[in-house]
Amino acid sequence: MSLFNKIFVGVSLAILVIGCGNKTDFSDRILAVEKSQFIKHADDWRNLRYGEIIPVFKNKAQLHVEVYNSVTCNELPQEQWEKLNAKKMAETYDAKTVILNGPRYWLINKMEGRGKTSEGKVVNFGGIEMRLVATLNSNIFSGTVGDKLYTENEVKRETTYHYYKDNMVYELTSPKGKIYRMQSYTTMKDPTLTIDKLENLGNSLDLPKGWSYEAKILKENSIMAANGVAYVINDELGNSYQRILQK
Repeated sequence: MSLFNKIFVGVSLAILVIGCGNKTDFSDRILAVEKSQFIKHADDWRNLRYGEIIPVFKNKAQLHVEVYNSVTCNELPQEQWEKLNAKKMAETYDAKTVILNGPRYWLINKMEGRGKTSEGKVVNFGGIEMRLVATLNSNIFSGTVGDKLYTENEVKRETTYHYYKDNMVYELTSPKGKIYRMQSYTTMKDPTLTIDKLENLGNSLDLPKGWSYEAKILKENSIMAANGVAYVINDELGNSYQRILQK
């Protein structure tokens, strides 16, 4: 399986960085810039377009992954996005690979970020500014986020997702009864996918034995907080889901 299929990260992680040789981190591989792109998103983020750029660095048997996100900078201008060349970017940053993860679309109505989630450096990729919202480390033999579909990955972040009542949400339930709510969908593998098609997406997914998919209307506001760690899974289309923690 290619690294492109292995890594689909929703957002906002923060993990210790593994060194490379005498280095203690990879912070100088991609230089920071002063933020010059600003956009005021609508109060309701549902179906808001965004994108991520994910450089993957290799250090012996370890992968160090950085996630840059366009939210609050821009809404991923298509013309500049199409001009990005992942292979050339990997060469420039001396990375094992660079993944262009988008366009993606939020299904949350609002997000609050805390700590490192909201303080990452800003960089410029071919005219598209993005903020570093996530880093993660993984053993190359065990894979990383998205490597095994419908398999839980721990992502360390501090965020609160808000889902408003009277909105439709899309959830996967595992054989053990764990419920995962979709936080974002993508058109990377299915360019025809729209928010209106998510209600019946379960008919198209190749769900593992014992899994189920449900779309439902919320009867009240719902909050999903990650106070240090979130548990995220991905389906075969690259859509991202976070586990609902039981109180």
